[in-house]
Amino acid sequence: MHVPDDGGHLSLLLVEDDRADAILVEELIADAGVAIGVVWAESMAKAEQVIATARPDCVLLDLHLHDTDGIAGLARIAERDATIPVVVLTGLNDEHVASVAVASGAQDYLVKGRVDPETLRRAVLYAIERKRAELTAVDLHATQLRERENARLERGLLPSPLLLDDPGVDIVTQYRPSRQNALLGGDFYDFVQTPDRTVHVMIGDVAGHGPDEAALGVALRIAWRALTFAGLRGADRMRQLERILRAERAGKGIFATVLSLAIPPEGSLVTAVRAGHPGMLLHGRGTVEWVEPAGGPALGLHAGDWTPQQVELPPGAGLVLLTDGLFEGHVGRGNERLGEAGLLELARTLAHLPGREFVEALITSVEDRAHSHGGIADDIAVVRVERTGRDES
Repeated sequence: MHVPDDGGHLSLLLVEDDRADAILVEELIADAGVAIGVVWAESMAKAEQVIATARPDCVLLDLHLHDTDGIAGLARIAERDATIPVVVLTGLNDEHVASVAVASGAQDYLVKGRVDPETLRRAVLYAIERKRAELTAVDLHATQLRERENARLERGLLPSPLLLDDPGVDIVTQYRPSRQNALLGGDFYDFVQTPDRTVHVMIGDVAGHGPDEAALGVALRIAWRALTFAGLRGADRMRQLERILRAERAGKGIFATVLSLAIPPEGSLVTAVRAGHPGMLLHGRGTVEWVEPAGGPALGLHAGDWTPQQVELPPGAGLVLLTDGLFEGHVGRGNERLGEAGLLELARTLAHLPGREFVEALITSVEDRAHSHGGIADDIAVVRVERTGRDES
C-alpha cells in the first residue's frame, strides 16, 4: 500500500453492479486531482478474480450486489486478502448497515448522492492509511507476544543455580541471543549440587531455531536436573535424555548435543560425559587449552555409548563449556568461520583476564569479528566453572 505523491499511482477496485453509479464514481475520481487507476467489477465474483490476479490498493464496495449483499461482501474480500482497505458505498437509507460494516472491518463508508471529488479522495487515502496503521499495530502486538513467549522460554532454558551453601565452586554464565531472524534458539544449561556436594554442570544445544526447539531444550534441561537428583549418572542419564528427546521432538530429524560434568568436592579430576557436543576451554594461570574428552553421538541421531571420561581441573583454572555459536560465526571472506582453532587462538589473547572478565571479553571479541559479516549466526551460551577455597599456590 502507498499514498501517492510526486506522481505516484494508486489502484482502486470499484465493485458496483449499477453501471450508471459506476460511471458517476469514475467521474468523481477523475475530478479528484489524484492519480488513481480504477478497475470496475460488476459483481463480487469478478472482484474476487481481480484481487487474485492484481491486488488493488483499496476497494470501493457497494453493499448491495446481485451476487452478495451487506456484510457478506466485505467478508468475501477479507477472505481473499485481509490486508486490503475497504470503503463501502451505501444508499441514504442504509447508513446503519454501513456503520455495521465499519465495525466489521471496513475503513470508512460513503453515502451515494452525498459524495464529491474531495470527499472521495480523502476517504480512499485515509482508508489506506488507517489500514496501514491497523496492520502495523497487529504486527507490533504479535511481536510483543512473541517476545514475551521467548522470555518465558529463555527462563526455562537458562535457570537459576541450585547449589548448597558454600558450594565450593564459582560459576559464570553468559547467554547472547543472535536474534538474526527473531527466532529463539535451543541453547540451554543447568548446574545443581547433590547432597554429596558434587556439583553437576551441563550445557546443551538443540539443532535449529524456533519455539519447538526451545521447548525441547527446556524439556531436556528439566529432565537432566530431575535425573541427576534421582541418582542417574553417565551413560544411563544420557540414554534417558535421548528417550525424552525422541518422545518430545517435533520431527525425526531434530537432535541435541549435551556435555555434562560432575565435579566432586575433593581432588582435581572431573567426570565428563559428552554427546556430540563441542569440547571445552581450560582457562587459568595465564593460559588457555582446548579440552575435548572422548564421547558418543548427539542425542537423537542413533544409539551410542556415552562413556564417562576423566578431565583434569587444576587449582586456579576453570573449565569453559560453550555452544557452537561461539565459533560458527563468519569472520572472513566467503564461508570462512572462526572455528575451534580460531576460538582457541582468540581465547589465548585474553588468557590473562580473570574468569568473569575472560568470558565476557571472549564473547564480545567473537561478536566484534562477526559484526562486519552479518553478526553471530546462532545463539551463544557459555558456562565457566572453577573450584574455590583451594590452595592455588
